[in-house]
Amino acid sequence: MVQRVAIIGAGSSGLVSIKCCLDEGLEPTCFEQSHDIGGLWRFTEAGRICVYRSVITNTSKEMMCFSDFPFPEDFPNYMNHSRLLEYFRMYAKHFSLLSYIHFKTTVHSVRKRPDFSTTGQWDVVTETDGTVESAVFDAVMVCSGHYAEPHLPLDSFPGIENRFRGQYLHSWEYKDSASFQGKRVLVLGVGNSGGDIAVEISRVAAQVFLSTRSGTWVISRISDHGFPFDMMLTTRFHNCLENFLPSALMRWLRLKKFNTWFDHANYGLIPQKSLIVNDELPSCILSGTVVVKPNVEEFMESSAVFEDGTVEENIDMVVFATGYTFSFPFLEESVRNNCRSKYTLYKYIFPPPLEKPTLAVLGLIALTGSIMAGTEVQARWVTRVFKGLNQLPPASRLMAEVAKKQQHLIKQGLSNKESKIKTSYIGYMDEIASCVGVKPNVLLLFLKDPKLALEVFFGPCTPCQYRLAGPGKWVGARNTILTQWHRAVKPLRTRVINDSSNHSLVFHWLTILGLPALLCAGLLICKYSPQLWFPSVRLDVFPICKMGFMKGGL
Repeated sequence: MVQRVAIIGAGSSGLVSIKCCLDEGLEPTCFEQSHDIGGLWRFTEAGRICVYRSVITNTSKEMMCFSDFPFPEDFPNYMNHSRLLEYFRMYAKHFSLLSYIHFKTTVHSVRKRPDFSTTGQWDVVTETDGTVESAVFDAVMVCSGHYAEPHLPLDSFPGIENRFRGQYLHSWEYKDSASFQGKRVLVLGVGNSGGDIAVEISRVAAQVFLSTRSGTWVISRISDHGFPFDMMLTTRFHNCLENFLPSALMRWLRLKKFNTWFDHANYGLIPQKSLIVNDELPSCILSGTVVVKPNVEEFMESSAVFEDGTVEENIDMVVFATGYTFSFPFLEESVRNNCRSKYTLYKYIFPPPLEKPTLAVLGLIALTGSIMAGTEVQARWVTRVFKGLNQLPPASRLMAEVAKKQQHLIKQGLSNKESKIKTSYIGYMDEIASCVGVKPNVLLLFLKDPKLALEVFFGPCTPCQYRLAGPGKWVGARNTILTQWHRAVKPLRTRVINDSSNHSLVFHWLTILGLPALLCAGLLICKYSPQLWFPSVRLDVFPICKMGFMKGGL
């Protein structure tokens, strides 16, 4: 009998989960409470967009594509929300996913059936246009994301509620900069949302202040030679360096690299660990339209007092770019308690105490690379676990591993800052890919296909690498990897010009080969007839001519 799988949410995680279910012969049913796919990347009626307020992605197309469906070559490397949504539609159409989605359907409850310990089945109650239905599913994939509820920590800012006379709002409520015209604005938080909002508001506001507790590294989307930064940095070669070189040396190298663009200490942004992508923030700070401030100690009627004792007067508006929280109210309480944090889940996916591993939470991760790619490899593993093709360790081992990670956080003093902790992209991708059996064997590739191996090891670690072998192997993966730099450059070459790269290459080699020839020619000139070429120059001013060359010293 075909297993039925309930998928909650039709964003990028939900779409790839439907596809992975179909790949494994499972029967997916996706419930989406809105009228369309796309999740956070779709504009709503209120005009809001993705949680990272910028309408431009922070990850390039080669690094965030679905592993067996690369972006069209004419798509820009970094896209606005509409182009990414267009890609989602292309993906859904290509793999015929839309027919499995129930739109305008809210999931009210997901509860274990009485015989769950033997069947692993779930009762799922949904509502569509006022009609409530209940159905039994063999497994559940929660793909509703972890940006569901705005985090508004008013208690951490004394005076904001009872003294401050200005207006305050969360970044989730931010639509555009029009309402900030001529205002003095304070933005709390220097994550991606805070940085993007500060930059956009600074174009119309009288002054923008950006408050941060611990600073952040700010990097540009543009890296060496104009290529996307993540394609240049997210490589297996760099990952090996980070794993084998001393951590102190790696910190020094990162500091040198990140400070190449601008000195973060001079800009008041020297951080602990966090990193954001923003091409304009340094320029705004340099020009004074954005002023970096420390954390706010308290608010007065129209001013903000900061921890360094400074005060900024006449603050009109405050924007809380303080992130989001998540909850899964539709899960029964015992299950929900085990999904309260990604660190209570086995490999950030499975609640360990369940008698049967038939519920998975996808996308509850924070990676140093693409979350879309991470969620896809999660979905590939989860669907194979549901089908019984991959087995999880015993529950006791799962719980022991979860407890070990939590203890590690406590020792580092990071247990209350887990939302800011990012997991290594390549490390996590390889870990889950090993569970599926799709991690590329680089050493074997060097023996069988050196050209591909060089690109896999030294080039960007794109999702297509996890389609080279094993379950779900895709015949187009090799060519996609070998042509990734072409797709990166293609949308940039919109002006037809004579390509001088070949001439430059010829000149480069002529220079390398010609320098020794010129040197030899010069020595021969000095040996045989220096005054023929330099008749007005005294030979004694050339030390090289005193070294025996004119005596046959060559």
